[in-house]
Amino acid sequence: MQRRLRLLESATATTEHPLRVAFASSDRARIDQHFGAARAFTIHGVDRTSHRLLEVIEFKTGVLDGNEDKLGERIAALEGCLAVYCEAIGASAVRQLRAVGVQPVKVPYGTRIRAQIAALQGELRGRPSPWLARALAPPRRGEAQHASVDQMEAEGWSE
Repeated sequence: MQRRLRLLESATATTEHPLRVAFASSDRARIDQHFGAARAFTIHGVDRTSHRLLEVIEFKTGVLDGNEDKLGERIAALEGCLAVYCEAIGASAVRQLRAVGVQPVKVPYGTRIRAQIAALQGELRGRPSPWLARALAPPRRGEAQHASVDQMEAEGWSE
């Protein structure tokens, strides 16, 4: 990662943005990047009625060379995001993103970020798409227990 700009909430800000959503964009206005070669991501906080730019993340390299080592840096940068919108994405990146709870969403090249946010807000107010409904649903009791056991195992927990 080359640069990361985080915008801080003002003391008077009252609107909460529960959903963090990323967009692969070269100009911060359109979704126009392949996930693995994205030079930048903008991360927005989105709720049913408002949205706000939260972060801009820029990377040194943006070459589509089949090198999967660069995916880890991009995936780690999107931690806490519900979804990432991009114009293209490889199967390996899809698997890795889903493993950390980020839904990759492919959209046509040049889709306006504001239009995509408006569409997402429409889903939040109405009937969400299947992936969004799953992401918004509280984990079932058994799933939450399995997740905590998996986390302990990943941390090297032992009896």
